[in-house]
Amino acid sequence: QVPLVESGGGLVQAGGSLRLSCAASRSTFGFSAMGWFRQALGKEREFVAAISRTPTNTYYADSVKGRFTISRDGAKNTVYLQMNSLNPEDTANYYCAASTGLRGFTLERSYDYWGQGTQVTVSS
Repeated sequence: QVPLVESGGGLVQAGGSLRLSCAASRSTFGFSAMGWFRQALGKEREFVAAISRTPTNTYYADSVKGRFTISRDGAKNTVYLQMNSLNPEDTANYYCAASTGLRGFTLERSYDYWGQGTQVTVSS
């Protein structure tokens, strides 16, 4: 097991920003990719962003491109999701995940470990 602990969620107004953190129990470079997914009430969990190990590529859902940025701090075993220009459609429980797969880092099934989630609520 690889514990992943998200933090940083909360309530913000539309247009505001939040930074989510995902703290891992070991180096995130032990995984092929780290990702963020979200699940709104009554909806399926969907991909948000991912960052791969080697090469270091980033992936974003079309809905968040230009607004969200995924990054990592290897020394802290932490992955971040900087969320800017938030809108009510971003309201969801956000999950951090770690993959040991070879590809498909935008796909939920490529991830093996999941955090508990952190709630993001964007008011209008």
